[in-house]
Amino acid sequence: MEHPYGYIKDNKVFLKGFLGQPDRVIGEVKENEASTLKYFEDRFATVTEKVENLKKDIEENQNKGSFLMKLIHLRDSLMQYDALGDFVPLIEELNQLEAYLEDIIKKNRERNLEIKRGLILEAEALKNNTDWKETSELFKELKLRWIKTGPVEKEFEEEIENDFNTAVDVFFDKRKIFFEEMAAQAEENIKVYEDLVRQAQEAFNNPDAKKAFEVSKRIQKEWKASGKVPAEKRQPLWDEFSKLNNRIFSRFRREMQSGPRLNPREVIAKMESITEDMKKLAYQESTPMVTSQAKKLQAEWKPLSQTRPRDANLITRNFIFYSEIVFEKSFLNRLAISKYDDFRDKSDEEQAKIKIAILKDLLQRDESELRTVKENSENFRSQEPDFEIMMRRKISAFRRKIDVKNFILKELSNK
Repeated sequence: MEHPYGYIKDNKVFLKGFLGQPDRVIGEVKENEASTLKYFEDRFATVTEKVENLKKDIEENQNKGSFLMKLIHLRDSLMQYDALGDFVPLIEELNQLEAYLEDIIKKNRERNLEIKRGLILEAEALKNNTDWKETSELFKELKLRWIKTGPVEKEFEEEIENDFNTAVDVFFDKRKIFFEEMAAQAEENIKVYEDLVRQAQEAFNNPDAKKAFEVSKRIQKEWKASGKVPAEKRQPLWDEFSKLNNRIFSRFRREMQSGPRLNPREVIAKMESITEDMKKLAYQESTPMVTSQAKKLQAEWKPLSQTRPRDANLITRNFIFYSEIVFEKSFLNRLAISKYDDFRDKSDEEQAKIKIAILKDLLQRDESELRTVKENSENFRSQEPDFEIMMRRKISAFRRKIDVKNFILKELSNK
């Protein structure tokens, strides 16, 4: 039995091919041919209604771009939809709608880019204001307007996000420094106690238990001789100070009772051996066994690092570097597998290319963050020694992350 858009053959219902598709079976004759054809014609009426409803939704809603994916899914489904009717006009109509929506989205993103660039100019104009309260409120409003503004084209996204966030960070970093310095000036009397707590923390971090104990005895005498401060401010500092000193004393007592220890040469020899083992793991392919062995080496390293001699700094840096390579490789593997379901089925060459692409993206992000940290370090210098130490450590950590990724990248590129 024939139909304008299909036919029945061997008790099966066929849809005639369209847009390069072959004829295909869409069902079987149930009761009789006439009712079966009517059923598939009704299904076509249903999908036609879906197209009309989508058109109506797009016409009636302001956020027209939000319907783009729904349109694409509906159009794709028409190619495999089991019904009898003329699908070509429906698909052509959806194609035109898609072009219309894409044009709207493009214009919206251009407008969003213009708005966000205006917000960046506002942020730049505000970033050096010192009316902290009023300007903080203005920045909160700016951030809210930024969030409410829709997306821009991908090629501009990173640039404008960085520009806006940099201007915001400039103001809030300055505000933070201002209030820290104001608090330090307003509470000069308590500064001595804070410094003693800092010294107690440094002593606690010192791997040499005897030297830490000697510092602890000295600063406890200084605490007793220090001036008075309000009890509500002194008490939290005293709690921290006494806790640290108690731990220093407990560690000293344990070490005095624990008997002989390795001499500095033995410690260095052991550290060199563990570092060499970690280096070998760093040059291997990442596997669960390699990662597990690296964790065991870290466990062996930990007690040695607490009593390491002064001339073991280079060994320590090497150990940390090779450790980070092992765990970065493991992280890279997990990331590649999460991004590509068939990653394990790909050839070694394809896997290497995927990892290289991921690494380059990560490197670009790390290098961008390093530049920001350096700029902040140069622009907002503080007289506090802890600030300088913190910034140096932060910069050093970023450089090591970059060196680790470059090491792995070079290794992958040579495969």
